[in-house]
Amino acid sequence: MEKPTYDSPTRLGYEILRDHVLPTILGKHEDDILYWSGKEVARKFPIFEADELPSFFAEAGWGQLVLEKEDKDELHFVLGPMERLVIENRSYQLEAGFIAEQLQKLNGFLTECYGQKDIPHDRVRFIAKWDVKTVIDN
Repeated sequence: MEKPTYDSPTRLGYEILRDHVLPTILGKHEDDILYWSGKEVARKFPIFEADELPSFFAEAGWGQLVLEKEDKDELHFVLGPMERLVIENRSYQLEAGFIAEQLQKLNGFLTECYGQKDIPHDRVRFIAKWDVKTVIDN
């Protein structure tokens, strides 16, 4: 089994909380609670343009987020590369909820986001999609 490396004691503390404490406390509801928690974090730390998402992810220590593809009603992001062991064992619903809420606030349409682990490439792919028929008051 590959052992993850940590670049600082603070990072180690974050990894312990994120990868061991939260899954234990949240149990089978981890994904749902983290998604809604990500939306709440987005409300507390708003961005003003979608191109600010990568810098927020970097400052939060969530990793390198890159916009991969843009369509009329969706955006595709890639997070990584990261250590394979971290990708395999972590839920990325916190990040998905954060992206969904930020884009919903910016575009004014009901927006959802989901992440797919791309383990062979050591990345997580996020697809954020909005419904142009469902307007949200900000």
